[in-house]
Amino acid sequence: MKNFYESVFRCKLYLILPGFVFFSLQVHAQSQGRAVLKGKTADSLSATPLSFSGIRIFKSPEKKLEKESVTSETGDFSVDLGYGRYYALIDFMGYKSYQTPEFTLSKEHSTHNLGIIKLVTAANTLKEVIVQAEKSSMQLSLDKKIFNVGKDLANAGGSASDILTNIPSVSVDPEGNVKLRGSDNVRILIDGKPSGLVSFKGGSGLQQLQASMIDRVEIITNPSARYEAEGMAGIINIILKKDKRQGFNGSFEVTTGYPTNLGGAANLNYRHKKINFFINYGIAYRRQPGISSLYQEVYGKDTTFILKQNNKGMLTGFNNNIRGGLDYYFSETNTLTASYLFRRADANRITDIRYEDYYNTISKLNSISTRNQNEDEVEQNSEYSLVYKKSFGEKGHELVAEVKYLDNWENSRQTYTQNFFLPNGSEEVSRAIIQKSPNDEFERLWLMQVDYTKPIGKEGKFEVGFRSSFRNMENDFLVTEKNASGEFVPLPGLDNDFLYRENINAAYGILGNKSKKVSYQAGLRAEYTDVKTTLAETNEVNPRNYMNLFPSAHLTVELAKQNAIQLSYSRRVRRPVYDDLSPYMTFSDSRNFFSGNPDLNPEFTNVFEVGHIKYFDKGTFTSSIYYRDTKGKIDRIRRVNAEGNSTTRPENLLSEKSFGTEFTSGYSPYKWWKLDFNFNFFHSSIDGSNIINSYKATTYSWFARQTSRFMFPKNFDVQLRGNYEARQKTAQGTRKALYYLDLSTSKDVFHGNGTLTFNVLDVFNSRRNRYITQGPNFFTEGFTQMRRRQINLTLNYRIRQSKQVKKATEE
Repeated sequence: MKNFYESVFRCKLYLILPGFVFFSLQVHAQSQGRAVLKGKTADSLSATPLSFSGIRIFKSPEKKLEKESVTSETGDFSVDLGYGRYYALIDFMGYKSYQTPEFTLSKEHSTHNLGIIKLVTAANTLKEVIVQAEKSSMQLSLDKKIFNVGKDLANAGGSASDILTNIPSVSVDPEGNVKLRGSDNVRILIDGKPSGLVSFKGGSGLQQLQASMIDRVEIITNPSARYEAEGMAGIINIILKKDKRQGFNGSFEVTTGYPTNLGGAANLNYRHKKINFFINYGIAYRRQPGISSLYQEVYGKDTTFILKQNNKGMLTGFNNNIRGGLDYYFSETNTLTASYLFRRADANRITDIRYEDYYNTISKLNSISTRNQNEDEVEQNSEYSLVYKKSFGEKGHELVAEVKYLDNWENSRQTYTQNFFLPNGSEEVSRAIIQKSPNDEFERLWLMQVDYTKPIGKEGKFEVGFRSSFRNMENDFLVTEKNASGEFVPLPGLDNDFLYRENINAAYGILGNKSKKVSYQAGLRAEYTDVKTTLAETNEVNPRNYMNLFPSAHLTVELAKQNAIQLSYSRRVRRPVYDDLSPYMTFSDSRNFFSGNPDLNPEFTNVFEVGHIKYFDKGTFTSSIYYRDTKGKIDRIRRVNAEGNSTTRPENLLSEKSFGTEFTSGYSPYKWWKLDFNFNFFHSSIDGSNIINSYKATTYSWFARQTSRFMFPKNFDVQLRGNYEARQKTAQGTRKALYYLDLSTSKDVFHGNGTLTFNVLDVFNSRRNRYITQGPNFFTEGFTQMRRRQINLTLNYRIRQSKQVKKATEE
């Protein structure tokens, strides 16, 4: 054991060492006498930052190109230069180029700030070929990581769930459940707000949103008080596409694939003076086969009952998504945005299950039974949003107010047919069962939020905000069974109406400032939660209300140019939501039942993190060490009765303590080769002894993801991505290793206006969720694979959208 811990220590040392090597090299370089050019780009009408504007710096008077760069997501840029006389040329697609006056950098004037550069739109410029720096597929900063969806070839023809699968720090299991740094306690937002896409199905609901509607994804591992406190591991924010360039522009996409994946999408934008219209539409038809298998032993007094179970299913889905809206610019400082999102998903799920029961050994077959599930499901989601933004005279001084309304419903009609057979295969016709389960779910949510930001002094700022949400959900649940006379009668305990009401009111304040190379920020968020669940038929009412404070703090130190370290802390919460509390059990599997727990309490986590970032000419490198201390951890616990039937529901465990280290890097060793790498190593200690004394686990695990993109002549690209998630212990057993490989290629067509992409996701069909679960009287081993190998061919065509030339960031 001592040697094991020594090897773990050495492994952690080797992982952390590269970050300090980068830091040491940069400290040495600081003495070489470099200067810095700073500034920010923005739209001249709306003052909106222009993300990823192209910056080219020329030596004067030679007019020789010295350096190229791009602005950040917020429009800011900072470029290292040697001493001398220069001028800069700033470009952004759809805007007139801007050339700065000449300026001089010297020992006495080592920093030159161009201030806010307001670019003027020019509708005619789109008629020409525009050379502009390419958006990097991955942008790293201390407080968040940004991933631009369009640059990842594996995303073509996929869904939002597929996109998250390809993002560092994030893992998605074969059932669509999302984890961040190994934890499933993650908050998923769309455009910074809750969405009905994840209300009923959680992260798996993202399979119904097409990748072509998504612009980028933000990963925030230790959010400030500005964000709601939900999500122990952090926040995943999915940003949908919206353009703001003058005139008309857009793109179209068609997809075909195997297993059946047929889809189309359109993203259109029209801007004229003070009005900007945008609309996104996606349609998809998919057939998704899935398989699973389970082996279980249940130990009686003198008999071992053995179950072998095999499932085979097909999910057929037809999805429509449409999002539209407009921005109205009253003036350069006043903007009103109205948007509407509509989604409808029609699905049919057919599942065939075969149960084989044995006594003591698999040579003694006792009985066989089969169960068929045939479900028709319709889910509809409507979201309305109204946002007002007021910018004041001072930079960064603004007020943002939003009202959002969600109206979602889901209608499910299921029929179950079960047949029984003797060991010799003869059917016991008299035992046949036919059951039906109509199930209706509804959700309505009002969300109101106001955020105010006021600069203080030269570098400081004060933020304050208020947020209220009012959510009402209902589940009308019923299971009936056909009796001898042919009538369908309700089964006892399976006819009820579950009502869920949740009101959350929050307020926050943040104060931050900067002194020389040290930036600091402290915040406090207060949230009052009022939740009540009701079983209407039996009049069981369970009210919950609690007031909590969530402090946060961030300290950033600029140790040298292009190097920084940040220390951060936040307190987070995971509240039991609708599915966690609903007592209804799934009925598709007559041996394995899943439900919520009406008595579940929230879990609270203190999160500490130290992060380091290093920028260099050919890439970016970040490293971090994090620690999470969770009380009342929510985890799903499986129990098996003497008949071999299992129930799984969430329970509050005593605690979980975890720490880990993560490394993420984007690097271009050559113009034709880009590398992205992510590695996470963590330790977790889970204490579930309040459930059963033996439910304790200590585990070390890791996962890695590496992407290589090769850019060949004539705009032909090839991309390879490997994924590996190591074995991990759980409170009741083990989740086995998961690994898979993706391959993608793309070629520009139609004179650069189109791109043809071919990808194979899970090349070796190896992406299976394998597990072992144990209890006092049972042992279970199984696997699930609900997403098989997928092959897609996608054509994207752009109208008045020049494909950005792969130039600056590759050099």
